[in-house]
Formats: sequence, structure tokens, C-alpha cells
Amino acid sequence: MATTKVYIIYYSMFGHVGTMAREIQRGASSVNGVEASLWQVPETLSERILEKVKAPAKAGDIPFISPEQLQDADGFLFGFPSRFGVMAAQFKAFFDATGHLWETQKLAGKPAGIFWSTGFHGGGQELTALTAITQLAHHGMLFVPLGYTFGKGMFEINEVKGGSCYGAGTYAGDGSRKPTELELQQAFFQGHYLAGITKKIKESERHSNSPAVQ
Repeated sequence: MATTKVYIIYYSMFGHVGTMAREIQRGASSVNGVEASLWQVPETLSERILEKVKAPAKAGDIPFISPEQLQDADGFLFGFPSRFGVMAAQFKAFFDATGHLWETQKLAGKPAGIFWSTGFHGGGQELTALTAITQLAHHGMLFVPLGYTFGKGMFEINEVKGGSCYGAGTYAGDGSRKPTELELQQAFFQGHYLAGITKKIKESERHSNSPAVQ
């Protein structure tokens, strides 16, 4: 059986999205036959600016990805912090570099989900997701939202929880808040959910292209 490849691609300045990404990878990897790998998009800020905002060093165990490598994946989960209701410029710059893939629609038909981090309640927990969908649409990717498949965790009102029916999310607050257990559970679930759908699509395509199928 051919391996289904799911790429979890993210940008994280202070580590919140990176923490979510690792949990999403665990969830995707829990699906039999799925190979889930973590990737970072390149930083666009100078070292001087990063020092001024006290950003920690990037994770040394996770490679950076180039746009060309997107063609190798069967499905994606894209993660980023919010900046004024839209994805961080670093991630937008990465998408901006995929024009040659758009021209040939190399990513069309591939399932993709999104996850994110915002500072506070008004920071774009849903707006960031909505504005990110445009990137997927232009590439013809199949947006896979969580819906309310996470169950009762979607209806939690007794504690602060990021995310929505569009995908998993977390709050960073002033930077000291870390993803909660419930937020990480939702991230794990999203990875598992997207990976399962990606695997089904790949298997369906393989069977439909088989010479034995009439």
C-alpha cells in the first residue's frame, strides 16, 4: 500500500503555533498508512528585529520548506499566527512564492486544513481562517474544516479555548499563555481527521486509475 504523505507546514514566532503543529503531526501520524512530516516556512524578519521582540530561536529539528516541495504531499495542514486578522506576513510570503504551482494547478484537488494562534478574543480566531481560505481556493485545494466533528470540546464555555469549526486554534495572550490541554486535544484531532480524509482521497484516486477498474 502506498504511503499517504501529509505535510504540516507552519510559521511560529513565539512557539505557540509550533506547539500546535507538533500535536497535529502526532494526530496525523496516528492514522495507519500516513506519513506526517513537519516543515517551517522561512523567516522574513531580520535578526535584529527578532532580537528586539525577544523571539526565541526557531526549532532546530524541523526543516524549512521550499514551494516546489509542496508537490510531493498528498494533503496539508497550514499553521500561522494572526496579524490584524490575516495570516502572518511570513506565511503569506511563502504562498506568494507559489505562483508557478498555481499556473499549472499542481496543488489542485489536494485536501488542506488550517490552524492558528491569536493574541486575544478579538484577534481574529475566525477572521484569520476565513481570509486564509483564499490562498487554498486559488490553488484549487480542497479546504477541509473541522466542522463540529470534535464533539463536546467544540462547545466548551467554562474555559478559554481557541479554534472554531474552521480549524484548531490557540490564544497567546501576552506571550506567556501556552496551548491548553483541550486546545492540544483539538489539534491532535484535526491532524487525525485531515489525514484520514487525505488517505481516503488518495486511495480512491489510485483505484480509479487502476487498469482493473472498468
